[in-house]
Amino acid sequence: MAEYNPKSLKAEEFINHEEIMETLAYAEEHKNDIPLIESILEKARPVKTENGCKCAGLTHREASVLLACEDPEVIKKIYEIAEEIKMAFYGNRIVLFAPLYLSNYCVNGCLYCPYHLKNKHIARKKLTQEEVRQEVIALQDMGHKRLAIEAGEDPKMNPIEYILECINTIYGVHHKNGDIRRVNVNIAATTVENYKKLKDAGIGTYILFQETYHKESYLTLHPTGPKHDYDYHTEAMDRAMEGGIDDVGLGVLFGLDKYKYEFAGLIMHAEHLEAVHGVGPHTISVPRVKKADDIDPDAFDNGIEDETFIKIAACIRLAVPYTGMIVSTRENEAVRTKMLRVGVSQVSGGSRTSVGGYAGYTPEERPHDTEQFDVSDQRSLDEVVRWLMENGHIPSFCTACYREGRTGDRFMSLCKNGQILNCCHPNALMTLTEYLVDYASPATKEIGYRMVEQELKRIPKDKVREIAAQHIEDIKNSNSRDFRF
Repeated sequence: MAEYNPKSLKAEEFINHEEIMETLAYAEEHKNDIPLIESILEKARPVKTENGCKCAGLTHREASVLLACEDPEVIKKIYEIAEEIKMAFYGNRIVLFAPLYLSNYCVNGCLYCPYHLKNKHIARKKLTQEEVRQEVIALQDMGHKRLAIEAGEDPKMNPIEYILECINTIYGVHHKNGDIRRVNVNIAATTVENYKKLKDAGIGTYILFQETYHKESYLTLHPTGPKHDYDYHTEAMDRAMEGGIDDVGLGVLFGLDKYKYEFAGLIMHAEHLEAVHGVGPHTISVPRVKKADDIDPDAFDNGIEDETFIKIAACIRLAVPYTGMIVSTRENEAVRTKMLRVGVSQVSGGSRTSVGGYAGYTPEERPHDTEQFDVSDQRSLDEVVRWLMENGHIPSFCTACYREGRTGDRFMSLCKNGQILNCCHPNALMTLTEYLVDYASPATKEIGYRMVEQELKRIPKDKVREIAAQHIEDIKNSNSRDFRF
């Protein structure tokens, strides 16, 4: 029997089944232990320092106790502290991105994904480089600056050379005032050598969803194909970091197995990366199983209600305070509104989950023949931007940290030292202004310019505030773009 060891490079030791089961038993035993819970909440709360704030975070066991607690007053405190942490380290900014599906050819047999090999009636498609270019132009015309590219696992149809060629094409498209400044990559687990190639290609974050940390369930849900190898998949982030990628993104697909088990495994994975590499995940995504071509989410009996889902997000924020959190258009507007308050820092907008879903379609049109899953939030990017501002959030298209080399522990240092208001805040305002000038509807421009003017006043350093204000005027009055701190 493997022993739990967060510093191990073996999946069965850093995501240890016995440790998770003991953690869940401990959480169940102590879920009504109010003195213990109060001490955990106090530990999670941000502490003000000379340079801003700091947070201790929580262990997977402490966080699991909070998740197990059903006391309404405790849950209320969890949400309050989650929002306090979110504001302390990320402010009221919300980063925007869009997925770009390159190919749905796949050799795996995943039971929850319509791209699985046995699905013979879904249309199979792989974008040519010219089609990639047209998709990028369509995304730039919407106003996007950051993409997450997606592709099925197929060594013949989607080799690493194809992915690298697509990245090169994406970065090479300069249309009007549009540029994709950051390409995040969500592709199958691969080798250290291939991760080095992705790093050299200039990617931002490497994202890989674990799907489920429960090994027995994982093997059942992935009956065929290379993804069946649980250990190889679970150890992918270590290979990515060995390959030089220091920004990695974790995630599970909630609904495949019991959510408390998945939650504990997710936090343990973050602890493992911190223990081995000195920096935890750059982002954590929280998707839920959704309806798709030949996939019925009701076939999985571990679905979770909205309130439980929101509570999971809040507990993640308390456990890993410096990590970005992503919620996609899998979720509807009402759920996303609540998730923003308890810790989410990135959302997708105007998303299409089809291969070739952007070029040639109006914002109202939505192709379904190659969709990976149903999109619940079908609003345009402009509507999402306006919604964020109406709820007090600054829509940010910023990619400055990645392009200035502030990744991995350097980004975490910036976050921990409280420099958000002097760095990320003005960058958000400048990129929002770019969006308002180049792409926004009149209604969005009106609320946006008002927000920019108000939020400029919140920048603490006089010099930074003055420079940001000048850059914003330059953006409004010329084609000058891409200013950054």
